[in-house]
Amino acid sequence: MASQEPQGQINKIFQDYLPGSPDPPSQGKLIEPIKVWKHAPPPPSLPPGLEYLSQLDQIIIHQQVELLEVILGTETCSKYEIKNHLGQRVYFAMEENGCFDRNFCSPIRSFTIRITDNTGREVITVNRPLRCNSCWFPCYMQELEVQSPPGTIVGYVVQKWDPLLPKFTILNESKEDVLKIIGPYATCSCFGDVDFEVKTLNEMSTIGKISKFWSGFVNNVFTNAANFGIQVPIDLDVKIKAIMIGACFLIDLMFFENSLDGL
Repeated sequence: MASQEPQGQINKIFQDYLPGSPDPPSQGKLIEPIKVWKHAPPPPSLPPGLEYLSQLDQIIIHQQVELLEVILGTETCSKYEIKNHLGQRVYFAMEENGCFDRNFCSPIRSFTIRITDNTGREVITVNRPLRCNSCWFPCYMQELEVQSPPGTIVGYVVQKWDPLLPKFTILNESKEDVLKIIGPYATCSCFGDVDFEVKTLNEMSTIGKISKFWSGFVNNVFTNAANFGIQVPIDLDVKIKAIMIGACFLIDLMFFENSLDGL
């Protein structure tokens, strides 16, 4: 009986390709890192532009240093790069508001932050109205609305009154409580990171955190540029991850906007 010819051995190089990577190279060839991730068509169940968040459990938010702000000391519109854990830019965010708001209402100023993907498409809109930032006004504390796509509300971040700790609640589009964020007693970095813990509603379990990274003495004194990291479960709803990004912007402006906050 004639023996069958083998169909050939399958030799694959298993790699963790990011979306938008080039075709697999030949074996033994080095792979150069990709600096910008290219968006693929989203699954029908996800808001357009949020599909990549389903693959992330770590999100890095880097505020860009504005030269005019350093030289003149004036407050300019904040700009942020939103990256994955490899340092590849996923989104770009830019603040929109008036000069009066930025320079005279700085920590409590109203704003609209538009978050675009690497093709320039706006995928997330964050709206913050002008509200109080004092425990003496518990009925009018900070609130933030997140839309994705723009015009469709996916959730809210609401500050909760507490005499000692910074506390926030993450709400879904139906204004139902989903998660809580609880900060430390002191939010100055003191030459170290500052962690805001993401907890379940009963505050018994910690499932993630929003961290303000210590960026060095010179940077913290002469600029208000900040670096943040968000850690959440990878299977968390992408809408909630988008709301967490909005919460990070709110925490930045409330507690770390002034250049001497890091001391």
